Amino acid sequence: MRVVVAGGHGQIARLVLQGLAEAGHQAVGLIRNPDHAVDLLQLDAIPVLIDLEQVALDALAADLVGVDAVVFAAGAGPGSGPERKLTVDRDAAVLLADAAERAGVNRYLMVSALGADSFDPDSTDVFQIYLRAKSEADADLRRRDLDWTIIRPGGLTDDQPTGLVTLAEQTGPGSIPRADVAALVIEALLHRTAVRCQFEAISGETPINEALAAQAGAGQ
Repeated sequence: MRVVVAGGHGQIARLVLQGLAEAGHQAVGLIRNPDHAVDLLQLDAIPVLIDLEQVALDALAADLVGVDAVVFAAGAGPGSGPERKLTVDRDAAVLLADAAERAGVNRYLMVSALGADSFDPDSTDVFQIYLRAKSEADADLRRRDLDWTIIRPGGLTDDQPTGLVTLAEQTGPGSIPRADVAALVIEALLHRTAVRCQFEAISGETPINEALAAQAGAGQ
């Protein structure tokens, strides 16, 4: 497979790229900072310099021709203001979907956020705007005729992966290692499971492959 990961230098993205490359797939990371290219090359991933806040749709679509799947793992990051929550966490995700459709890429996996739909629409709080951005990006993806999967992880940690998760429409509060989120992404991509499924993800007691298969079954 040739998989393009937006937000290619993010922590989850690098784990996804590394896992795909180790499994023998072409892992392509979209980055906006050329200084980050060497980090991706060290993972045997292919860096492509694209700023999703600036790139034109046609140019992005041209870079996706021949790709089997895209992963949106980009984010404005901590310390960014409300405007960039919308331009990155929402608008860049929508742009990637538009480009995927134009390039004929049917598989789209979104890394979203637990509780995204619970945002306060009247709040000017940055976190509430972040949740709004994620919720609106997810809603845009769900309306498309793509083979999408939306993963909404809980609080992210740098703990060692357990390979055990709880997946549900609503899990309640919880945390999950970034490495387990990456493993969910890779499993869903390589085994093409949980298509047209949206779920929250926290650490639990069910092996990742079984939990994804259960989501796939529930969505049928």
